[in-house]
Parts: sequence; structure tokens; C-alpha cells
Amino acid sequence: MGTVNVVNVAKRHQFSWYEKFYFWSIGKGMWITIKHFIKVALFNKQVTIEYPEKKRQYSTRFRGMHSMKRDEQGRERCTACFCCMWICPANAILIQAEHVPSDRQHLHPEDKYAQKFEINLLRCIFCGLCEEACPKGAIYLDGTGEMAADNREDLILTKERMMEKSGGPLIGQRN
Repeated sequence: MGTVNVVNVAKRHQFSWYEKFYFWSIGKGMWITIKHFIKVALFNKQVTIEYPEKKRQYSTRFRGMHSMKRDEQGRERCTACFCCMWICPANAILIQAEHVPSDRQHLHPEDKYAQKFEINLLRCIFCGLCEEACPKGAIYLDGTGEMAADNREDLILTKERMMEKSGGPLIGQRN
């Protein structure tokens, strides 16, 4: 014969009369709301920042926004090695590699380049592992940037947006 497992079921909590009508929980929530109202109305302690008139102060530990660097000849450093994409713990980086055509020698002397390089800032945790993993020194977290956006698409950094930040538009493109 097999063994029998016995499970002890704890008794359910008996609610008092005021807990049954949820007055206690509603009162606690109202007390928090009244405290915040008094702080703002009587003591003028603002909780929100009036953006864009006032900018948020970033922590000294903030690493900065992503940017892509160029080499000394002005060529893109990224060779689409996928190291940053593989090491990203948040899976926020998307790279699509393409072979370097002969007419685009402004990229680099390698055999492939990142045709599409995107960083989803909604997923990114700004850990800096992409910067450490890049063997070519193409991606950096430097400088401050605004994280305010009207839609989700504005919070996806493309290669073009990261290049604009660090040295103007791509070579061969016109403004």
C-alpha cells in the first residue's frame, strides 16, 4: 500500500463587522488621498514636475542614452557581430546584418554591417552590458536624453537616431 499525504487546511480569517463592509479599507485609502491633498493644497509641496518647462534631474548613477560611434575615418564601427544583442538581458536590441556592398565603403572594411540596429527603450534596463560586449567600441551609453514620448515608436532608438547624436547624419545622406 502507498502512503497517504495529509494536508492541513488553515482556518479562514473571520472578518469583523467593519471589515465586512469594507469601511476600514475605504477609510485607509481616503486617508492617504487626504494626506496628499493637504501637502499640495496647504504646504505647496508639488509631487510632479512641470515638463517640459522643468527638466528632471538625473541620478549621478545614470549611465546615459545609447549612441553609436564612428572610427577615425568617419565610418560606422558596428560590424553586426551580434555580441550586444546576445548579451542583453532584457532582449531589447534587434540587429539585422547585411553584406557590405562595394558602393558603401564608408561603412568599414569588414564583410557585413548592421542594416537595421534598434534598441527598444521600453525594454532596456540601462545595464551597460551592450557597451562592454562590443568588441569594436561602436555602442556607448553617454550623455543625457529625454525619455518622454507621445507613442511607443518614439521610444525605439534606430541606428540613424543614435548616429545623429554622435556626429551628424550618416555619410552619404543629405539633410
